[in-house]
Amino acid sequence: MFRTPLRPRLRTGAQPPGRRSRSRPGPALGVALGAAASLSLAAGCAGAGAVGGGGDTEQIVVAIVSNPQMQDAISLQEEFREQYPDVDVRFVSLPENEARAKITASVATGGGEFDVVMISNYETPMWAANGWIENLQPYADETEGYDPDDFVPSVAEALSYEGDLYSVPFYGESSFLAYREDVFAENDVEMPERPTWADVQEIAAELDDPGQDFSGICLRGLAGWGEVMAPLSTVMNTYGGQWFDEDWNARLDSPEVEAAVTDYVELVQTHGQPGAATSGFGDCLTRFAQGNAAMWYDATSMVSSIEDPASSTVAGDVGYVPAPVEETEAAGWLYSWSLAIPSTSEHKDAAWDFVSWMTSPDYLELVGTELGWERVPPGSRLSTYDIPEYAEVAQAYAEPTLTAMDEATQDLTMVAPVPYPGIQFVGIPEFQDLGTRVGQQISAAIAGQITVAEALEQSQRYARTVSESYQDGAAATGVENGRDS
Repeated sequence: MFRTPLRPRLRTGAQPPGRRSRSRPGPALGVALGAAASLSLAAGCAGAGAVGGGGDTEQIVVAIVSNPQMQDAISLQEEFREQYPDVDVRFVSLPENEARAKITASVATGGGEFDVVMISNYETPMWAANGWIENLQPYADETEGYDPDDFVPSVAEALSYEGDLYSVPFYGESSFLAYREDVFAENDVEMPERPTWADVQEIAAELDDPGQDFSGICLRGLAGWGEVMAPLSTVMNTYGGQWFDEDWNARLDSPEVEAAVTDYVELVQTHGQPGAATSGFGDCLTRFAQGNAAMWYDATSMVSSIEDPASSTVAGDVGYVPAPVEETEAAGWLYSWSLAIPSTSEHKDAAWDFVSWMTSPDYLELVGTELGWERVPPGSRLSTYDIPEYAEVAQAYAEPTLTAMDEATQDLTMVAPVPYPGIQFVGIPEFQDLGTRVGQQISAAIAGQITVAEALEQSQRYARTVSESYQDGAAATGVENGRDS
């Protein structure tokens, strides 16, 4: 059953969002609770929604994923305080897998401890259908200078339900292959304009130098549906694999999936980074930025850190080409870390102050001027690519990023049709658990604890349990079948 979304409710005495001063949109970034692993999910814990410090200050609790872009936002907290001195923001900042679990558990059970949550285009349409998060379209339309029409169209569509935005993008991404142009030149190696996985295998073998702690490639191996299974699912797709076929038959034991997983596992075992089974996005980012890998296939959002000379030793020496393919025209994914407001929040307008500040055009300008244009969160707004200063520093990756996001459709990245939305994920509620379980099997195979055949045999059992519920018509509502446009 679908619940009619709540309409925006203004704080007592507050002006409508469109009339509030927004010379520099923003949330008040309060105390970062980075050590929040012990946070209880019981209702009322963490002081969510409490009135802070004194006077009329409202406190909101924001659950975020620990990544460089969010740390930048925390570092700019004084800018928000100047704009909204009546809002005190407390952060719960956790690693990706842990953040997903805590946010999902809280929102799904109506825990009410969070006023803003960082989610993605996987959760947004399903949670909107369930009535778990607020319709943000009225807020966005009424906020002066916010311009929701400026969002990258494919990202905005992915974060919408029944035509309205239910979360708004902090940054958007697809995936591409980054490579060291200087290393390639020194070794007389040429990167194809659109490489295949066979090309990548050959190049990784040639440039791999374990004796110098230099790997031919860096690939995720850390268990998790949003970790190893994100890049690996795109490999499965371009090899002709599927999680499920159009009749909801589980297909993780197909020859196409086996070939894709085998090639991925053997590549990272043979020419990848040490300890690959525990490497996620952050680990590969560090390794590539410190000059210890020739190539890295991952999210286009990597550029904010890779091209930052303050933290990267390879800034200016990196080239970018489309995601490697096998049987398809393209092979990237479409993803957005976005901000949403749980329907249980008692401070929705204060929450929107934070959300609008962090996802506005003014925030992107603020990051550029205060922290450097390389650090601007990419892939959320079209206008970002029209900023002269950003265009100058983004020459190497602006066009590849937008091209990758434009090509991130099922028609271009998959061989056969599937009954679910999503590219690097399966857009059904059960996928969080299924993807996590399968990711554990793949990570174990990368670690050499089990064979690929054993990993896929167990994964197929997990997938078959899910497929049977859909074949029996017992699947959860709110998921529309059909291919992405």
